[in-house]
Amino acid sequence: MGNGHENYLEDYKVGQTFGSGTVRVEADRMTSFAAEFDPQPFHLSDQGAKNTIFRALAASGWHTAAITMRLLVDSDLKPAGGVVGMGFDELRWPRPVRPGDELHVHSEILDVKPSKSHPDQGIIKVRTTTMNQAGDAVQIAVPNLLVRRREKPA
Repeated sequence: MGNGHENYLEDYKVGQTFGSGTVRVEADRMTSFAAEFDPQPFHLSDQGAKNTIFRALAASGWHTAAITMRLLVDSDLKPAGGVVGMGFDELRWPRPVRPGDELHVHSEILDVKPSKSHPDQGIIKVRTTTMNQAGDAVQIAVPNLLVRRREKPA
């Protein structure tokens, strides 16, 4: 997928939206990620999750964030210079990701700002909503991404 080109700062406008492909989240990937990076019982097995708020196996939010990153990189957002994050204004996980969920990302441009100190670049503020197959949000993030400006003709 993808539009085959990079988007420069000048290509982004507030209100623009971008979609992504879909990734299916498998239980074994959830548990292997958790075993390495977030080894809490509710991320490791149904049994470990049974008497917790989750009731059944749930993906680590950091796994959801990693999947979201992959979907963003493969999406049509395509900032010139890559998806370079300068930090988040917001990062929330409104509901858990479960085995078999199919995730996709909807991105909306909230702000486009040229840099005063670096005239060759700027920042876009993007709301990325990661949704499951039912259209329920499983992650809402508002990253600020560094984007190159189109070079001016000499």
